[in-house]
Amino acid sequence: MTQPSRKTPVWQSIAQSLTSDIGEGRYGPGDKLPTEAELSARFGVNRHTVRHALKDMAERGLVQSRRGSGVFVTQAPTDYPIGKRVRFHRNLQKAGRFPARKTLSIETRSADIREAEALALQKGDPVHVYEGLSLADDQPILVFRSVFPADRFPDLLDHMSTLLSVTATLRACGVEDYTRASTRLTAKRATATQALHLNIQEGDPILRSVGINIDPDGRPVEYGVSWFAGDRITLTLAEGDDT
Repeated sequence: MTQPSRKTPVWQSIAQSLTSDIGEGRYGPGDKLPTEAELSARFGVNRHTVRHALKDMAERGLVQSRRGSGVFVTQAPTDYPIGKRVRFHRNLQKAGRFPARKTLSIETRSADIREAEALALQKGDPVHVYEGLSLADDQPILVFRSVFPADRFPDLLDHMSTLLSVTATLRACGVEDYTRASTRLTAKRATATQALHLNIQEGDPILRSVGINIDPDGRPVEYGVSWFAGDRITLTLAEGDDT
């Protein structure tokens, strides 16, 4: 017997629709959203359902309710360029946002088949793994995993623990420059853990980026996977090497 498909709650569908409106520029930072009565009429629901959707958006930092005035947009998605030289802090600073990082885990373990292939290693070779959460203006925007060849960079984790920057850490390990060799983007749905870190709902749209960074000699130095909150980042393709 075929099981009925799980339906999206109406309030969640409304929140997703309004979030898309913000992401596509229909409402910008500081703009007032339509009233509860207007949104109720638009979506054909009662005010309680609309209120639930707006509460969810407020908890995610997208809107703010002002007593007696209405609900206002707090921020728009951040433009994040992807180019040959991908530098997280520099990119967000160019966009006028304050960047920060939170470490989730740092460890050395055996490389799986994908990591080994990306870093020109053998499966089971040791790799350093740095997992964390990147924020813009204290709002989480992406969860990331960076994997490095451990034999080449034996002291990398010590530097990473204090520097909390891939660029600074690689420089401390003797890599003065590195560039992006490849990037693959795939639309995904947030897992429960990813949703918890990004302060979104499980199943919300996210964008996964898989990239390989190389040194000037063409040797892989980092295999990175990032999961972006879909409503907080607009990925752009950057021209040239200055991104």
